[in-house]
Amino acid sequence: MKHFFNRIYILLFNLQSKIAFYPSVFAIFGFLIAFILIYFENKGVSKYLIEHIPMLVVDNGDTALSILTACITGLISMMVFSFSMVMVLLNQAASNYSPRLLPGLISDKNHQVILGIYLATILYCIFVAVSIQPEGDSYQTPGFSVLVGIIFTVICIGAFIYFIHNISQSIQINNILDRIFRQAKTRLNFLLKTEENENQEFPNTKDWHEYHSEKSGYFQNLSSDNLLDICREKETQFEILPVKGIFILNGIPLFKSKEKLDDETVKKVLSNFSLARGELVNTNYILAFKQITEVIVKAMSPGVNDPGTALNALDYLAELLALRMQKQDRQFLKTDDKVLIKMRSVDFEELLYQVLAPIRAYCTHDIIIIQKLGMLFYYLKSQKSVNPNYYKVLDTEARNLIADAKSVIKNEADIKKINAIEKQLNLKS
Repeated sequence: MKHFFNRIYILLFNLQSKIAFYPSVFAIFGFLIAFILIYFENKGVSKYLIEHIPMLVVDNGDTALSILTACITGLISMMVFSFSMVMVLLNQAASNYSPRLLPGLISDKNHQVILGIYLATILYCIFVAVSIQPEGDSYQTPGFSVLVGIIFTVICIGAFIYFIHNISQSIQINNILDRIFRQAKTRLNFLLKTEENENQEFPNTKDWHEYHSEKSGYFQNLSSDNLLDICREKETQFEILPVKGIFILNGIPLFKSKEKLDDETVKKVLSNFSLARGELVNTNYILAFKQITEVIVKAMSPGVNDPGTALNALDYLAELLALRMQKQDRQFLKTDDKVLIKMRSVDFEELLYQVLAPIRAYCTHDIIIIQKLGMLFYYLKSQKSVNPNYYKVLDTEARNLIADAKSVIKNEADIKKINAIEKQLNLKS
C-alpha cells in the first residue's frame, strides 16, 4: 500500500505542471456544488430565505435566467481573454528569453487556479440555469442558488483583476529569473539537508546485474522510499545510472543491482522511476542553470541585444553556484546506517563548464559581461566549499574566460581591464 501511495504522489506531482490540471479539478467542484445546491433547493432553502431575507433572493424564473445568462456570457468572454493573455505570455517568453521557460510558466498555479475559478463558475451557472423550470403554482425558483452564482461571479471579477496584475508581473524577466532561482534554491537546500556524509563507502558495481529502461523520457524523479524498501526486502543494493534531468532512451541501462532480481521485482523497481516529456526545476535544479544560461545567451544575441538582462541573470547564477559548492558530487540513500542506493549527479566541474561554455562563446566580446564574470569568480572563490577541488575548477574556467576574452577584445583600455581581473583572481603563473 505504501508503494501505491508513493506512486500516486509522484503522478499527482507531475500532473500539477499541466495547464489543465487545476481548471479540471475546479470544474469538477463547480459541477458538484451545483447539484448539491439543487438538492438543498428541493429541501426548501430558498423558501426559507424568502421568508426571512427576501431582498437577497430572486423569486422570478425569468429574472433568474436573465441573471445567470448574463453571468455565463460574461465569464466566457473573460475566460477567453485570460487564455489569450496566457498564450501571449508564453509566446513572448519563448521569443525574447528562452523556450525552456515555457514549462515553468505553464505550471504557474496562480494562472491555473484563476482559470479553474472561471470554469467552475460557468459550469455551476449552466446547471443551475437548466434546473430552473417554468413558473408554476407549486414551483419555487432556486433563488439561493442564483444568489450563490452571483457571488461566484463577483469572485471571478476579483480573480480577473488579480490575473491582469499577475500576468503583467509574470512577463517581466526579473520575476521570471527570481522564480527560477527560488525553485532551484529550495531544491538545493532540500538536497543539502538530506545529503549524507561524503565518506560513505559503496562497493564496486562493475560486476553487478544491469537492468534497462522500458520506455523513453526525461528522468524527473524517483520514489526513494519505495526503492529502499525493495533493497531491504531483497537484501540488495542499487546504483542509479543516469543523472536526473537527462533524456533516457528505451533500452539503455537504468540501474544496477547487487543481487539478481526476478521479472516482477524489476517491473516494481522501474515503476518507481518518473519519466516524462518535460523538465521541471522543482525536481531537477540543474535545469535552473540551463535556463539562466540560455537567458544570458539570448539576451546577448544581436536580435535581442539586452546586456542588462544578462547582468541580472549572472547575479542569480552566482548565488546558485555558491550554493552548489556546498553540495557533494555524490549522493547516497541509506537506511539503518547502511547505504543501499548510490545515485549519480552532475559534477561541479561539468556543471560549471556547461554553464560557462556558451557564455564564453557568445558574450566574450562585451567587456562589461567579462567584468561581471570576473566578479562572479571572485565571489565564488571566497565562498565556503565542501570540496577543495572546486576552487581549482573555478581557476580553470576563469583562465578559459580570460583567454577567450583576450582573443576577441583588442581595445587597449579593455585589455587593461581584463589584465586587472586576471591579477585580482591570481591567475597569472
